[in-house]
Amino acid sequence: MIDKQTSSSDQCEKQLNALDYLKITVLGFALTAMWSSLHGIILPIRLLAYVPESQKNTYLGLLTFTGLILAMIIQPIAGAFSDHTSSHWGRRRPYILLGSVLSLILLPGIGLANTYAAILIVYCLLQIGGNTAQASYQAFIPEIITENKRGLASGVKSLLEVLGGVTLVRLTAFLMGRYFEGGGEFWMWTALGALVIVLLAAMIITVLTIKELPSTNNIRLSLSTMYRRFKVDFKVHRDFGWFLFSRALLGIPGVVLQIFALYYLTDVVGIPNPALVAGDLPVVVGICLLTTAYPAGRLSDRIGRKPIIISSGIIGAVGVLALFFSHNYVQVMLSGAILGVANGALLSAGWALAADLSVKGEEAKYMGVTNLAMAGGSALARLVGPVIDFFNGFRQGAGYQVMLLVCFISFIAGAVLVVKVKPTRLRG
Repeated sequence: MIDKQTSSSDQCEKQLNALDYLKITVLGFALTAMWSSLHGIILPIRLLAYVPESQKNTYLGLLTFTGLILAMIIQPIAGAFSDHTSSHWGRRRPYILLGSVLSLILLPGIGLANTYAAILIVYCLLQIGGNTAQASYQAFIPEIITENKRGLASGVKSLLEVLGGVTLVRLTAFLMGRYFEGGGEFWMWTALGALVIVLLAAMIITVLTIKELPSTNNIRLSLSTMYRRFKVDFKVHRDFGWFLFSRALLGIPGVVLQIFALYYLTDVVGIPNPALVAGDLPVVVGICLLTTAYPAGRLSDRIGRKPIIISSGIIGAVGVLALFFSHNYVQVMLSGAILGVANGALLSAGWALAADLSVKGEEAKYMGVTNLAMAGGSALARLVGPVIDFFNGFRQGAGYQVMLLVCFISFIAGAVLVVKVKPTRLRG
């Protein structure tokens, strides 16, 4: 017998069209644009004015590590509260509005801050806002989309996230490149302004156009039940635990290479204006992501999630090896293309598998815990910064070699661990 919630979801799914899939996932476009631009371009350039040159990787890594710890705390909490919220706006949209507005207010603070401590404070508050919005929005796919269409929806989500990363990061790189060369603060404020406009538009579309399913969870969340509501019984959901471990490892290389790319291009490859090239690299990666994310999501609906994820890990490891032997612009871009193919497939199939493993009625919590694992991997990736500077102190460039080794091992180990997740039987 199909329960009422499944029937509602199936009925909603039949009424969805291409535009509806875009509405459900458009906020991912804006959030990815914001974080990719900040992590890959804006923050590395801003910190150069406030930290010692020999410790730039350390300061950048610790800055983003602190923010990611907050993300690990905020996402499951905001997701669980969203699961248990009842309002005429629905369970998700109030938190999306609150988190997005907070982010919009805080973004200009990245430009106003004039010390490392000030940037750290603004960045951490921005993590709170952005992850409050994300924790609720990401529940739309498991909540609204039926299981046999989640690969498709996850492919659309990944597609929009890649587009957000590619278009805005390239624009940010151009604008911050002018700022980096001494063109004035106008270029920095234009870059931040573009992120504000995109996030504002995505928030409005999401809040005003999404029609949420009626809530079947009438249990109120109180302090006495918070721990029980947040807790996942990994003895019962062992497959979910293995998936989380695998996902954390597979997420490390992308974060490491994004965060420290600008410094790597400067110190190892020897690019004179790394900001512009650091903008070209996400474009190449993004194009390859675009070519693989959607078809990989559709393919995972047919053959399962695991084969796609395992293949992605192997391809990603090959991309890291290619980057190790890259010594010029063309070789770096080729390595980025390989990594883009790997991560495009990984994003779609990984998110679809997370949706498959989530428990009905607690979708935001489980997707939040999934992002918690991803944030944990991201947090560990930030700690590679001090490692880079430490080994660079012994021999110039040695730290970046260790960085690439960490990425290679993470891809392989993540692919191996997902083998332990039992395949999910798809409907339809």
